[in-house]
Amino acid sequence: MNIQLDLRYYVSLIRKRIWIVLLVIVLGAAASGLFSYMLLKPVYQAYTKLIVNSPNDQPGMLKLDLNAINTNISLINTYKEIIRTPAIMDVVVQKHPELGVTTEELMRKIRFSSVNGTQVITLAYQDTDYKKAARVVNSISEVFQQQISKIMRVDNVYLLHMADPAKLPAPVKPNPLLNIAISVVFSLLLGIGLVMLLDYFDDTIKNESDVQRYLGLPTLVMIPSIRQKDFKKRKASATIPSKAGEASSVTTS
Repeated sequence: MNIQLDLRYYVSLIRKRIWIVLLVIVLGAAASGLFSYMLLKPVYQAYTKLIVNSPNDQPGMLKLDLNAINTNISLINTYKEIIRTPAIMDVVVQKHPELGVTTEELMRKIRFSSVNGTQVITLAYQDTDYKKAARVVNSISEVFQQQISKIMRVDNVYLLHMADPAKLPAPVKPNPLLNIAISVVFSLLLGIGLVMLLDYFDDTIKNESDVQRYLGLPTLVMIPSIRQKDFKKRKASATIPSKAGEASSVTTS
């Protein structure tokens, strides 16, 4: 029963100050939209696809050897770690100084992914300039294909797809609608928390329910607050009958 009363109290409290919650939501959504549309630069992603195959097979002439396929799949995790090392990225920086990137930047921003059970791997790179991202990921893929044969003593990586710098795909981020939706949720929680905080610091007793809630005592008498303009209204209402009485006495005489 107490839980129900507390829940009703907090719901009524939020309803009384719903304008605070709505104001916080509007301000939060507006700030998120302004930040997403006006301040954040769009980020594009370019990617290449490679396939790990048996070193004795030619590209396009893949053998359906289950043991060889399992071996190639197990090598993908090894290649994932190799590509994020200076052994690959230093060569990219040295061969392509026009890219204007550092080894640390390449190691941090390169993305390596693969679908479980397949020999295809994807290299992705993100940047605010799509042409630069395409040139970087293409350079990394080419250097990786060349250097892996020297490192692993096998030539089993082939390029399937290269990024096209001439195309301009849709940006991968920011997502303004998602940012606004997240901002609305957080603003809602913030607004409710602000209402609860204001109620926590408000120690005034406003009505009989507050007396029962905080003091646990029944309310016997309520004295309403009397404002100065209430006296003026009473004086005005009292003078009207008196003037009417004076007027009637004058007419009768």
